[in-house]
Amino acid sequence: MPFARIESLDREGRGVAHVDGKTIFVDGAITGEDVEYSAYRKKPAWEAAQIVRIEQEGAARVSPRCAFFGTCGGCSMQHIEERAQVAAKQRVLEDALWHLGRVRPETVLRPLHGLAWGYRHRARMSVRWVEKKGGSLVGFRERRSSYVTEMTSCEVLPPKVSALIRPLRALIDTLDMQGRIPQIEVAVGDALTVLVLRVLEAVGAEDRERLKRFAEDHEVQLWLQPEGPDSAHPFWPQAAPGLYYTLPEYGLRIA
Repeated sequence: MPFARIESLDREGRGVAHVDGKTIFVDGAITGEDVEYSAYRKKPAWEAAQIVRIEQEGAARVSPRCAFFGTCGGCSMQHIEERAQVAAKQRVLEDALWHLGRVRPETVLRPLHGLAWGYRHRARMSVRWVEKKGGSLVGFRERRSSYVTEMTSCEVLPPKVSALIRPLRALIDTLDMQGRIPQIEVAVGDALTVLVLRVLEAVGAEDRERLKRFAEDHEVQLWLQPEGPDSAHPFWPQAAPGLYYTLPEYGLRIA
């Protein structure tokens, strides 16, 4: 198996190396590491690869908090220390400014960033009925796969939404239209959590009652989306405060 020294990170959190004139993108590798890798996709100028063995770990490597990290495709940087994540994202931005516009900033301000965990206030989760699992799965797709991750929590979603994954699976198992909800979009504000259910058929009377009880029990607002994005509309409760979040340190309220 070939070896590579990881030189940097790309915007997807993959380690970047150069071997024999080709760019190698290595899943899960971080800057400064020496890794043995195996390519799963090859092109004339680049390869996408996965780690076989880490010869020397990078100083910024940490243990992922989430038990589903590595299988789940919902995030890609939990194995990197927080400050190193911010620095890598800043470098990706600076590289993009240069490559796309030949612009180099004269001054780079201190990065603004929020929580290290529970920060993802907008998300789209897949839903799938899996007979072999004996029920529905709700979560992000697996990495490089169309399968839905069998997950029960998520460290990058707000705690309230993470705690809804199990109840959502149980809810969908009870619905008559359980196989007709392919995705759930999540939007979280300071005062409201909205779940938008993509529905592929009209919702029957009994399912409507089940959805209403779920919204009331878990203090969320449910929306239904029967067609394209413009078809999304409040289902229950129909009246709710608007979505917004605040940045108190800057005196901002963003709606």
